[in-house]
Amino acid sequence: MLVLVSPAKTLDFEHPPITATFTQPTLLSHSETLIKICRQLTPVDIASLMKVSDKIAGLNAARFEQWQPDFTPINAKQAMFAFRGDVYTGFDADSLSESQIHSAQQHMRILSGLYGLLKPLDLIQPYRLEMGTKLANSAGNNLYAFWGEIITNEVNKALAEQGDDIIVNLASNEYFKSVKVKQLEGQLITPIFKDCKNGKYKIISFYAKKARGLMARYIVNNQPKTLEQLTEFDLEGYYYSPEQSKLDSPVFLRDEQH
Repeated sequence: MLVLVSPAKTLDFEHPPITATFTQPTLLSHSETLIKICRQLTPVDIASLMKVSDKIAGLNAARFEQWQPDFTPINAKQAMFAFRGDVYTGFDADSLSESQIHSAQQHMRILSGLYGLLKPLDLIQPYRLEMGTKLANSAGNNLYAFWGEIITNEVNKALAEQGDDIIVNLASNEYFKSVKVKQLEGQLITPIFKDCKNGKYKIISFYAKKARGLMARYIVNNQPKTLEQLTEFDLEGYYYSPEQSKLDSPVFLRDEQH
């Protein structure tokens, strides 16, 4: 299975990664094009465009200026260990074994507004450029237009390389919109996670994000080959609900947490 996840706004470039192994992003020439556009923005422009505080806008203006494409372990960090946030809390990359890191590199890809599509061990430099950003460029007025079919083509390549035709979408809607579903050369599965609150099962964003990370970790650890094997996911109290599930959207429930 090929797992797709979103990146995270929160980054950690302070702590050293647990492995020295790294790869280079495939789409860096496209990233350079975006950086050149972003360098023309003032901090005020960035604050307005990204709807962030003046402090964060200033930080990102500095990041755009400092960014340069010769990535080394000194000036960059592997994506899987650099991203922090709810999904990555669930995924817990820092506890992976060497064989699990290899499995993640094979079976997982991270969608990115700046980098397009990342392998877990691809080096990245600090940035913030969300996929939904309305950044005008030569292809249109947003990043979906900029990336066009590029990300989808890379997903199909990764799908072919990892050996089967099932794509598990664990990304947010904002990021998955960068993938052209009709052009995917595989079966698309989008799991849904619901937690019980006040007697009703519903999607609670914080828990759902962490659950996506848990499922990504489950796939990396267990390398399921079929949807039936995927429905055996049971980490942190989640269980498969055949009654609520559809073939392409299995539902996992968790009872109220005490």
